[in-house]
Amino acid sequence: MNIEEFREFCNSFEGATEGFPFDDNTLAFKVMGKIFALTDVEKFEDINLKCDPVKAATLRDLYPEVKPGYHMNKRHWNTVDPHGYLSDVLIKEWIKDSYDLVVESLPRKDQRKVEKMIEKRKKKEKKEKEQKSEEE
Repeated sequence: MNIEEFREFCNSFEGATEGFPFDDNTLAFKVMGKIFALTDVEKFEDINLKCDPVKAATLRDLYPEVKPGYHMNKRHWNTVDPHGYLSDVLIKEWIKDSYDLVVESLPRKDQRKVEKMIEKRKKKEKKEKEQKSEEE
């Protein structure tokens, strides 16, 4: 996975925004103001992802590319090497898990906002699919 693929995938989530809240190099992806992924844009040597504490420990035991979160709460965050032997599919699964964990931790009001964004996107996709079917 490269930085462009990482950015595109993180930005594909409903309500996702990106920015540099700490310095000029640390790119953070947030949903409703809460971080779900971080990386250094200059080096792109690793990705910090939120993770369920039990799963986080298990992943560290299973994969040498997964370490305790660098500069983060090591119980809830993992640092992942995107250039090791991990597949992009697996890394994307963990990014999605991180996003979902953050959404689940949001206040109910913000969760509903995200849910509405998802519903709106699904309706749009359904409409586009129906229009495409009619054209064929």
